[in-house]
Amino acid sequence: MERLKNAPRVCIIGSGPAGLCCAVRLCERGYSPVIIERGGSVEERELATRAFFSERRLDEECNVQFGEGGAGTFSDGKLNTQTKDGFNRDVLEIFVRFGAPEEILYLNKPHIGSDKLKTVLRNIRSYVESCGGKFLFNCKFTGFTQKDGALTSVSYEGSGGSGELAVCAAVLAVGHSARDTFRMLHANGAAMEPRDFAVGVRVEHLAQSISFAQYGDFAGLLPAADYKLVSHAHERTVFTFCMCPGGVVIPAASERGGVVVNGMSDFARDGVNSNSALMVQMRRGDFGEGLFDGMEFQRRLERAAFVAGGGDYRAPCQLFGDFATDKVSQRFGVVRPTYAAGVNFASLAEVLPPVAVGALKVAVPDMARRLRGFDSSDSLLTGVESRFSSPVRILRGADRQSVTIKNLYPCGEGSGYSGGITSSAADGIRTAEFLYELHKSECGH
Repeated sequence: MERLKNAPRVCIIGSGPAGLCCAVRLCERGYSPVIIERGGSVEERELATRAFFSERRLDEECNVQFGEGGAGTFSDGKLNTQTKDGFNRDVLEIFVRFGAPEEILYLNKPHIGSDKLKTVLRNIRSYVESCGGKFLFNCKFTGFTQKDGALTSVSYEGSGGSGELAVCAAVLAVGHSARDTFRMLHANGAAMEPRDFAVGVRVEHLAQSISFAQYGDFAGLLPAADYKLVSHAHERTVFTFCMCPGGVVIPAASERGGVVVNGMSDFARDGVNSNSALMVQMRRGDFGEGLFDGMEFQRRLERAAFVAGGGDYRAPCQLFGDFATDKVSQRFGVVRPTYAAGVNFASLAEVLPPVAVGALKVAVPDMARRLRGFDSSDSLLTGVESRFSSPVRILRGADRQSVTIKNLYPCGEGSGYSGGITSSAADGIRTAEFLYELHKSECGH
């Protein structure tokens, strides 16, 4: 692969899939990027999340959302995507190169598993550092300077240190939960627009029940089954997302006083339960037309879930049979919750917007027509799943730069240009290649 001599300094803000794959490709092209990450290394994240899961002690800067690997670190490492990006294959090859199972190159629905993904992240870090790159963990991107409308330096601060870094380009790969960063960028002139998104709950069934519904008598001979369901029975589309066979529901909050749920499974996918996000499409009129109205809407749902859960990061939980009949559950059936911080029986109708409640009541029985038992009365709903996608988009042009700030390259899921690990990582690679071609012509290569 052709490399650039005397490559200029590029900063990458965020070390999720977009940021890391951008860093790898830049290193392959001769750069030594600096990666600024508000959270900790994957080792630090393991300690922080363990404390949150077991003791409900939330670190707002190092958690399931923030830190090395981004939110995808705690998600199962699913690599299936509906996009046709030409760099999707490059993403898979990068992951295999750094320790992912080789089978992801040929499986229809590849996944790495959250356990194996952590090794991949450590290996990528070692490679970037061996190429002269540097990771600044526990350092939050706090601002930047401009000259003639172009970014010339970035500022950071945190427990890992503070400083200002002169750069020729900053790749913005902050993820979908960097709410304070979105506000800072807007205040400094970055053009943005609100986006529609979805909210919902996590639904849990016994893994063996899902496998039997999918495989019949072969269920015991095959790996835990997955599913992907969509319902148009209600005027709002309802769909499953980020399905975790043999997985667990995890606490995914990044702000004090809010409860957020997500799903995760290890490579073996051998847990007792299977879970999936069960999402309802929201519209701009549900939360307002202002730039940050969607973000505040998400926050209100998370705070309502915190209160309903008992005010200590337990999550509100309800059996589907009780949810469908407007009853607060009193005891579990055959499905037991996997949410590590504990659950509290509550009415999810007091957490979710009314239109989402109505849509779920109609959609779950409709989905059961395609997946038998999906509407079982003792399946569990745990809320709230609010971080499906970024509520804003940072506008970029055909040159991949911010339309209002030159040298700033919005990238990945947090900037509103991808969704999921593979498409975000591919967007990062494409940004790296664009920078290489730009600098190659500028440097006369």
